[in-house]
Amino acid sequence: MAEAMAQAGVETTFVLKSRVVNDRLVAPLHLINDLKVIDAFGSGLTSGRADSMSPKEAVRVLIEMDEREPFDFIVVRGRRLSEILVRERHFNGRIWCYLTDIPQSLSELTDEEVKQIGLIAQHSQLLLCQTEDLRSFLESQIINAKGKCRLWPPVVPIWADESEGALTRVERPKNEKPWRLVYLGKFAPRWNTESMTALPAAFRRKSLEVELHMVGDKIHDDRSDPDFASRMRKALESTKGVVWHGGMGREEAMRLAATMHFGLSWRDPSLDSSLELSTKVLEFGLLGVPPILNRTPMHEELFGSDYPLFANNETQVVEVVRRAIENPAVRKKAISTAKAVSASFGIAAAVDRLREYLSLEFPPPVFAIEREKSKLRVLLVSHDWKFFARIEKYLRALPGAEVRVDHWASLNSHDEKKSHELIKWADVVICEWAGPNAVWYSQNKRANQRLIVRLHRFELGAAWLDGLRTQAVDQFICVSEPYAKQTVTRLAIEPARVRVIPNYVDDVDLDRPKLAQARFHLGLLGAVPKRKRLDRALDVLEALRRHDDRYLLMVKTEMPWDLWWVWRRDIERDYFAKNFARINGSPNLRGGVVFDPYGPDVALWLRRVGWVLSTSDDESFHLAPAEGMASGAVPLITGWQGSDAIYSSEWIFNSPGAIAKFILSANERDQWQSLAEQAKRQLSESFGLSAVLDEWGDLIKEQALALGS
Repeated sequence: MAEAMAQAGVETTFVLKSRVVNDRLVAPLHLINDLKVIDAFGSGLTSGRADSMSPKEAVRVLIEMDEREPFDFIVVRGRRLSEILVRERHFNGRIWCYLTDIPQSLSELTDEEVKQIGLIAQHSQLLLCQTEDLRSFLESQIINAKGKCRLWPPVVPIWADESEGALTRVERPKNEKPWRLVYLGKFAPRWNTESMTALPAAFRRKSLEVELHMVGDKIHDDRSDPDFASRMRKALESTKGVVWHGGMGREEAMRLAATMHFGLSWRDPSLDSSLELSTKVLEFGLLGVPPILNRTPMHEELFGSDYPLFANNETQVVEVVRRAIENPAVRKKAISTAKAVSASFGIAAAVDRLREYLSLEFPPPVFAIEREKSKLRVLLVSHDWKFFARIEKYLRALPGAEVRVDHWASLNSHDEKKSHELIKWADVVICEWAGPNAVWYSQNKRANQRLIVRLHRFELGAAWLDGLRTQAVDQFICVSEPYAKQTVTRLAIEPARVRVIPNYVDDVDLDRPKLAQARFHLGLLGAVPKRKRLDRALDVLEALRRHDDRYLLMVKTEMPWDLWWVWRRDIERDYFAKNFARINGSPNLRGGVVFDPYGPDVALWLRRVGWVLSTSDDESFHLAPAEGMASGAVPLITGWQGSDAIYSSEWIFNSPGAIAKFILSANERDQWQSLAEQAKRQLSESFGLSAVLDEWGDLIKEQALALGS
């Protein structure tokens, strides 16, 4: 990671937690530009006698360094260190936490651990997750993790990547005897290293001449098995067919590994539920050394269920190697698969990923900062932030801007004294929703202020807008062109004062691999109230399941009885009662509809969805199709008024039957993937997070210029 950060243009300080005894691993780091390696022991930052800093001492050292020269953000790995760092509060909001040593199954995750990990998530800027499975697990169990989790897979060092030419001169293995297996890493019971030393003898019993080469010098002391270390060392030193190379620098180890026929990453079954991916597996792949590894859901997702070198025990290891030796096509397939998997984990991909994250977390200035003590003071006002959270984060990170918030308890309720204090402070006021908040600020605006009001849909029919002093509003923001026109008519204002900036879609967070069978799964995000037209979605599903019962409808929604303003209306209750009865009564619907609770875990939910429906009577924008597009789902819209001004006509249909016909045809022709990729490209260009935030940046720049004129 340190190397990727340096290559991404970050002035990186890498603090070593342990005393440098030998520089085999550290020496290459000193050669990387923009990377400063700090030896806390050698530099006098710590005077402890231990060989490694405790987490508490490490936090003290980091705070001392930050007070001398502040960091923009800090990347920490390890739960204990993260817990202490959060408790100290010094770095809260600047922490990029890379959590690996946490429970990774429901059976291991206690209430106390949920609380502790949730606290870390709350005060972290980002949570870095090694795999998609780990990100999904965290977001499903830790409320504060939602929206903060970013994928950070293992990074294969540059010298292990053949594309860089670092190992091109290494002689590749020939097929002559003996065949060679290699293991790199620590020696520990659950890593099956003692069992591995029995493999050469097992191969000899099959009349196969196979050597096992083992690299590493860290032999684990296991409390539950006190004799393990001595047995392990004896096996390494005296077992026929085992070649122990001891400790090596990583590049030297890779050069050795490149001469082998197979890599070993076969572990104890207790590690099968791990949501982490071994870097060694990826390094083997890039070197053209196919790894032998356990068959797990994560490995099958990466390598495919037909990867020929899956093995869960010694017998299976011997069998898959025997098959690969006797049939060169098997080994050739394993090599090509492993190379393809590993190719996306190189340093170049890591640098691109990091630059994307940095561009969102640290936006560039949009206006000149002439005086250090004269930041642009931006006040945000709303009772509901669900469509504004990412914009708020962007504005807070914007150089030269200071942001405060006037949070209204409800649509009509606020602390008027606090609002008066804040309006005296602000240069620019942004009202999210044209509710009573916009009315109050329009009536109390100062002459030397800028007032921006963003409308959505429901406000245009509200009586309170009659009290809005439209002449006090410098800019109205609407999320779609049709509602911009309605705003001009409703408020009798000049069209030039209304600007369209669409709702943003966090395409970085939503872009996740689809789960199996997604092309048979429809998604409806929000089915309440009646105008969302659940019945049309059921029409689509019913038509599909007449042909193929693999089709399912996933409905993520609040239920009508959970919303008092819906449930009090007879027409709403009757509508939902009728449709729930229809689901239970129809043979083509029963068992085909899955209701999921409403919540912020949309990105995780969308992994199951291949087609996202928008069947409403009317919408101002409707974020659901856009979120689906960002996730790699195909949008399907039943032509509500104004939809053609937001979405491409190819996704708009005149009936549920036409939607069903389109889905069946696309799947029959195997077109779902290409349609999804096309939709994702359109989304990124029109509503992607970076594109929308750039428009808000331009808007803020205009306000700063107007105030300075």
